[in-house]
Amino acid sequence: MKALLQSTRIFFLLTTLLSAAAYADVNSVQATIDRNPVMLDEAIRLTVTADGSADRDAFDSSPMLKDFVVGRTSVSSQTSIVNFDTKRTTVWTTTLFPRKEGTFTIPSLTIEGKSTKPIQVKVIPVQEQSNVARDYFVTTDIDLEEAYLNQQLLYTVKLFLSGNIERGSLQAPEMPNAEITQLGEDKQYTDIVNGRRYQIIERQFAVVPQASGEFTLRGPIFTGEVMAANTNQRFGFFNRTQQINRVGPDITVNIKPIPQGIDYSWLPSEMVRIDEEWPQGDNFVAGEPVTRIITLTALGVVEEQLPNIPEFYPPNFKLYPDQSNTTTVEKDQSLISQRQTSLAIIPTKPGNVVLPEITIPWFNTLTQQTEYATIPARSITVAPATGQSDANTALPSNATEDFQDDIPSTSPQSTTSTSNKDKSLDSVSDDAGISDKAPFIWIVVSVLVVLFVIALTGWLLTYRKLKQVQFIGQNGGSAQRPYPSAKQDEKVQFQNLMTVIKAKDTSSLTPVLKQWINALTAGNTQLSQFEGINNAVNELYALRFSADKADKSSNSEQVSKALSKLSEEVKRTRNEWKLKSKENSHTLSNLYPAS
Repeated sequence: MKALLQSTRIFFLLTTLLSAAAYADVNSVQATIDRNPVMLDEAIRLTVTADGSADRDAFDSSPMLKDFVVGRTSVSSQTSIVNFDTKRTTVWTTTLFPRKEGTFTIPSLTIEGKSTKPIQVKVIPVQEQSNVARDYFVTTDIDLEEAYLNQQLLYTVKLFLSGNIERGSLQAPEMPNAEITQLGEDKQYTDIVNGRRYQIIERQFAVVPQASGEFTLRGPIFTGEVMAANTNQRFGFFNRTQQINRVGPDITVNIKPIPQGIDYSWLPSEMVRIDEEWPQGDNFVAGEPVTRIITLTALGVVEEQLPNIPEFYPPNFKLYPDQSNTTTVEKDQSLISQRQTSLAIIPTKPGNVVLPEITIPWFNTLTQQTEYATIPARSITVAPATGQSDANTALPSNATEDFQDDIPSTSPQSTTSTSNKDKSLDSVSDDAGISDKAPFIWIVVSVLVVLFVIALTGWLLTYRKLKQVQFIGQNGGSAQRPYPSAKQDEKVQFQNLMTVIKAKDTSSLTPVLKQWINALTAGNTQLSQFEGINNAVNELYALRFSADKADKSSNSEQVSKALSKLSEEVKRTRNEWKLKSKENSHTLSNLYPAS
């Protein structure tokens, strides 16, 4: 039994030693390629095999980057033990794409001290006119080989397939110092080329160079798997496939710098326009906010290239800008970028105001001239706030007449009317006195005037007495002023205002506040004449249309403080106005002693 255990230990020890010896060294390294010569748009499959143990990261492809584009590298390992002889093999497989025509050398590659032999590779041009049509190939095209900095280039890739493929992928083109974006979805159609029908997949890219100079736009690489030729297996998943690689031709472009004399933000495009929008229309009222939306649109540029929209307004406007929004979309094989700004403006004074024009200079790539996108200057009229009369604003004659017609009749107006009638009658009497031939007419007119004055005086005295009796009866014998409905309406409006302030409903605050002030003052004043309330409202407007909305909790706290301040100002103003109205009522009652 002990002899058996000892033999087993010796066996495992020998196996471990042999394995360690096998892993210790790389005996040889060999490199092979799958084709030679190779067409310019085809790929070479390079296989490097190391006999012995080797680190999986020992393969270095950098020596081949001078003449080839190196694709993805895969690595595999295999270990076998036959009659206690352990053999390990490591294989690296990579894809090489030639950069140009000619004869090139795959240099010697070293794997842990062992090197491969150099390989000469001949790269020939694409044989499009050969009698045998090619099964798979890629073409590239660009609309402009010379353009300005930041000008969009339209790059088109077409993949030609003579048969079905199992799977495949098409990489995007590459260019240093450029932003490359795919436009839309792939297009698929069929066509006949050199007498052979192909399925064509077309893909387009927008290339926006970010630096000037001469650059090479590397063609995209297609990698796919197709059914292997001459295979006897025809049973579904067991069918053998082979990998194909194709690369599109490179294209050299010349990017010109910004022309001399350009002193504005560089914006090369085929079309630039600027538009404005007034959601509230053209009606402006002093103290009420109006939102102005301005949109800048440019064709063939990315949104980062759009300049800021200038904002120039007269001094009698308060401005509350919102954050600009930018976006880029694609349409009709081109990029379309937009910058939109929203600005809340509050006119502070009534009158006629001219808003200056907004101008954006840009460079037309078609005419190669500087052009301007403009919103023309416009004149607007700011109306006074509701109930406000501005001494500096002249009213037209028809407006003055309408305003006078709305004034209720009072005793001074009656006196004036009577005086005018007396003057008219005096003029009639003068005319009558001039003529000595009409004494009878003068007597008749004088009698009629006296009778009219007596009748009018009696009617006025009777009407006043009846009204006093009616007022005393309605108020239980007290001589208070007959305005119970107005007081009741003011109380209701005040309660509505306090409810809106407590609910923090800033959007409904202004109309409710105006209704309360009209009820309190019987329409004899308006918001701007109450300095404390007006300042609190302006503070709320500033918080509501503030551009800094990053800290919402801080903004909500400030709004609460401003509403509390407004509530205190409303209560204070209400008490002062009632006290003042009471004093005025007492003074007026002394002017008309009881009869």
